[in-house]
Amino acid sequence: MNTGFFPPSKRNGLLFHGSLLVVLGVVCTWSVLNLSEAAAGPAFVLYLLLAIVTFAPIPLLSYRAYALFRSQYRLDRNVLELRWGLRDEHIPLSDIEWVRTARDLTHSVPVPALITPGAVLGLRRDRDLGVIEFLASSTRHLLFVATAERIYAISPAEPTRFMETFARAVELGSLKVSQPKSLYPSFVFTRAWRSGLVRFLWLAALFTNIGLIAWIGLLIPGSSRFALGFRPDRNPAALPSVQLVIVPLLSGFLSLLGWFAGLFFYRWRKWQTLSVLIWGSGALSSLLFLVSVLFIVTTPL
Repeated sequence: MNTGFFPPSKRNGLLFHGSLLVVLGVVCTWSVLNLSEAAAGPAFVLYLLLAIVTFAPIPLLSYRAYALFRSQYRLDRNVLELRWGLRDEHIPLSDIEWVRTARDLTHSVPVPALITPGAVLGLRRDRDLGVIEFLASSTRHLLFVATAERIYAISPAEPTRFMETFARAVELGSLKVSQPKSLYPSFVFTRAWRSGLVRFLWLAALFTNIGLIAWIGLLIPGSSRFALGFRPDRNPAALPSVQLVIVPLLSGFLSLLGWFAGLFFYRWRKWQTLSVLIWGSGALSSLLFLVSVLFIVTTPL
């Protein structure tokens, strides 16, 4: 029997997440641009809140889109592999007790609360079946794979072919003894945190950004205007001090972007040096933003 690949349906989920990311990105960019020109008042607060609200879900939606793009179910005579983003589960076929469709169950199974097209993910506990982990792109045509520890809910695009391939694999028997393996997204964070250098860079970026926010929070009430640019005649351009809020926003955005990028590359040993360089650059950029505020407040108007 050849290895069978059974990807879930991806098109609708990728279109949904891609469209939503574009809309949120455009609105967030528009808000930041207007924020840089708004005077203190309700409009400034509105643009600030809009920028924060539209940016907040972008990391989660980006990961969900990436996870769906990478998702795959692989089945051979030895093991069933469930891959969803940074989540990897290897289940020896000998550990699988049964595979059933939703129609074969005696009652409907509760699905995770926060689901979107292409991302039916999470854990639920059923009174009869126990813990169910959802790694699916849709609630339609769900298949339930039962092991002694938990049940996995998956959604291959061709559930009938999956069931037939599974039955054939069980009939032929395993060629070798396979060991179960579970990898979670948190393993990358845990492995990186063990490094003293990585911990230092993360904490340096974090506390520098916190210090930047606190400093600007103290500066804004103390002065109405700061030099936040230059006029064509090269003299400082005085702008409302409330626009200093843009500095920690940009610093935090770059730090967060670099943190996620570093975690992405840290999964592979050959790219871990690149991850450290990215995190180091993030800490340095936060420090440079802090220094830029020093130049802003010391520039005479």
